[in-house]
Amino acid sequence: MVILVGASASGKTEVARYLQAVYGMRKATTTTSRPPRKGERDGIDYFFVSKEDFERLFEAGKLVERAVYSGNFYGCGVDQVAHDRTIVLDPNGLHHFQALNDPGIVTFFLKASEETRRKRMVARGDKKEDIEKRLSNDRDEFSDAKMPTTDFTIQTDSKSISEIAAEVVCDYRSALESRGILVD
Repeated sequence: MVILVGASASGKTEVARYLQAVYGMRKATTTTSRPPRKGERDGIDYFFVSKEDFERLFEAGKLVERAVYSGNFYGCGVDQVAHDRTIVLDPNGLHHFQALNDPGIVTFFLKASEETRRKRMVARGDKKEDIEKRLSNDRDEFSDAKMPTTDFTIQTDSKSISEIAAEVVCDYRSALESRGILVD
C-alpha cells in the first residue's frame, strides 16, 4: 500500500490519481458517515454508513483510523490495506497506519515549499483567505513535532506529477523487495 502525506497543494491527491490512472493502483475506499453527494457511488467513492454503524465498525477494530470533519466520521477499513492501493492521509492518520507494522505499507511525504504551495493554490482558484488559513494550519500540522517519519520524502517543487509518480512507484517496489515481499 502506498500512503501519501503532504501539506495542502503538495501534489498528493494528483499523484494518487496519476498512480491509479497510469500505474493501475487502486484507491483505498474510505468509510464515511456523511450522506453521499450528487453523483457519488457507495463502494466506489466511499462506503456510506450511519454514524452508529461507523462507531460499531471502529469499536470492532474494522477501521484503521477515524477522523471527524464537519461533524462526520471518516476512516479507512482494515480490509482496504492491500498491495497496489493508494491513500492520502494527514499526519494523524499516518500514525495509525504505521502502528499496524505492516511491511507492505510504504509511506511517502510529498514536500513543497510554502511559496510553491501558495502559487499552486492561487493557480487552482482557491480563495485568498482559504489559502492563508491552509498555509497557517499546515505549518502546525506538518511541523517536525507532529509529522511522523516516512519511508521516503519527495521534494515536489520542481517535479511534474508524472515524475513524482514514477519516483513513488520505483521507491515502492524497491522498498517491498528489500522487505522480502514479492513484486510483480
